[in-house]
Amino acid sequence: MTSTSKSTLPILALIMMINALSYGVIIPLIYPLAERFGLGATGLSWLIASFSLAQFIATPIIGRLSDRYGRKPLLLISVFGSAASMVLMALANSGFSLFFARIVDGVTGGNNSVAQAAIADSTSGADRAKAFGLLGAAFGFGFLFGPALGGLLGNFNLMAPFWFASGLAVLAVVLGGLFLTETLPVENRKAVKMEHLFHGKQLFTALLTPMVGILFVLTLLLSMAQSSFIIGIQTISFDVLKLSTKTFGLILGSVGLVSVIMQAGVIRLAIKVFKKEWLLVFSLLGSTLTLAAFYFFQELNWFVGLNVLYTVFISLGAPVVSGLISERTKAEDQGYVLGLNQAYMALGMIIGPLLAGLVALTGLSHIFILAAGVLVVGLLATKWLFVSGKKIDL
Repeated sequence: MTSTSKSTLPILALIMMINALSYGVIIPLIYPLAERFGLGATGLSWLIASFSLAQFIATPIIGRLSDRYGRKPLLLISVFGSAASMVLMALANSGFSLFFARIVDGVTGGNNSVAQAAIADSTSGADRAKAFGLLGAAFGFGFLFGPALGGLLGNFNLMAPFWFASGLAVLAVVLGGLFLTETLPVENRKAVKMEHLFHGKQLFTALLTPMVGILFVLTLLLSMAQSSFIIGIQTISFDVLKLSTKTFGLILGSVGLVSVIMQAGVIRLAIKVFKKEWLLVFSLLGSTLTLAAFYFFQELNWFVGLNVLYTVFISLGAPVVSGLISERTKAEDQGYVLGLNQAYMALGMIIGPLLAGLVALTGLSHIFILAAGVLVVGLLATKWLFVSGKKIDL
């Protein structure tokens, strides 16, 4: 890694860790809060989809603006938007205001893709994939404590975690403003085309580009499966297993620990030993089988064990996909292309929850079969990963 990346990565990781902690705090509370305003499993799916729709529209715009004006200001704006959203959720007094708060968070939800672009500015090759893994580990570390803390705070007051999460996001903004170094050289900003911030033709062209296009498809499918899975574990936890927010938060905390171990250590080692494309195939296969097992085993001990096993497999996927996309993208387009990848992720988080909400009407456990089926399609699509292609130029 360059000296710039060595100085940038720790503060980026810290910002993403705090951001993940603030987000993780509210996870055990989303479904109980939705139920307070009369939203069941289907309503929860629409709530999650509203956030993702806003993110799908806004994230490529944020990514392209970061290509033109730098990573630092857009990252700080995105994190501040999350802080504002948490305040709105804490003040929510109806289903409408809850939806509005999630949409605000989605509109400013480009922090992950901008952070990835900052990494891409100053790393290359295997170092870039490792850096993405470390960024993911920092995010996972936030999830290690966030859900458990949210569950504990939620036992005292359902709104307390949202105020706490907002404060954490503000802290991340302050730290970023004081210590984050801009990674995008001025000369790279001059090469950026600004006539279109979000263009359907470019989105479609990227989808058809060899290598990068199939990776966008895989991002979409992974996101669909993961967002469906989240609906599944929340509804099973509260409606079937009758868990408290504290217990559910502790389960998610154990999942966060596994994610940290995987992304901080295992992925870095695996990338050295195995071809990244084969790691992605392994991730999809293991995740598919584990999701199918959720359908058959829903006792508490099995539920916890399968959550951990699923995290082991799924944690391999995202940093490998992001690394492969970045390797095949020109330097001046990193923010925009990674923003497109985030947009496809958001699109999956629109489609996945809506499908899960429909499937939930036939049985909550059917959600896991839906998610497994989506990943089977991803497995079939991986054959195009092994076809060589050129760097995308947008």
